[in-house]
Amino acid sequence: MDDSRISITVCGDGGCGKSSITLRLVRSQWTHEYDPTIEDSYSVTRTVDGQTYHLALTDTAGQEEYRGLWATSNLKSDAFLLVYDITNAASLDALDYFMQMIDMETEQRLDSGGVPPVKIVAGNKCDLQGARQLKSQTGLEWARGRKCGFMETSAREMVNIEETFALLVRRVVEARRRQAGGYTESPRPEAQAVAGAPSAEKPTKESGATKPKNAQAPRKRSFWSRLKCW
Repeated sequence: MDDSRISITVCGDGGCGKSSITLRLVRSQWTHEYDPTIEDSYSVTRTVDGQTYHLALTDTAGQEEYRGLWATSNLKSDAFLLVYDITNAASLDALDYFMQMIDMETEQRLDSGGVPPVKIVAGNKCDLQGARQLKSQTGLEWARGRKCGFMETSAREMVNIEETFALLVRRVVEARRRQAGGYTESPRPEAQAVAGAPSAEKPTKESGATKPKNAQAPRKRSFWSRLKCW
């Protein structure tokens, strides 16, 4: 096995921004025009934690008429990025179909001693706050309940695009390491939440330290600076 090569399939309902996310990573481009994809493949090189990886990306069809093709050709990927649109509640429900296929593939790999695939859910179009239909917590809970990582992204504003794929790479590397060490069980949902989530933040306590009465409250961070990965 070439440890530097990682295959990633991007999946989700039509119009949720799968191609926009992929093209942002590969070409640093964004397009507002929606052209339904049947399937496109890309190769890109990224350095993560000092190691160079060759990513083989597959941008797949979201339309129901093409889902049979998806199931037969993309289930062998090392990782899956499941994308939904935060302005379209139905797009999150549409991920159930892909999750069922991925879960069956995961069981087969575990039964054969293989490396289970990595799964991360991305709530895309987080720049469209005025049109939001799905809260971040809703997406986070959906992902955790299915043992997936979670991000919110914006292909348009280039929010968490590089970070999402870097996270996929790190988790594939971790899954391979666990399998090589004889640990084949997937991490618990809680363990898959990325450090830095607002709900997971805890104040740092210093021994014997007290807060001065006239101390100023910490400056409130902007929305974009607070929008990290879960």
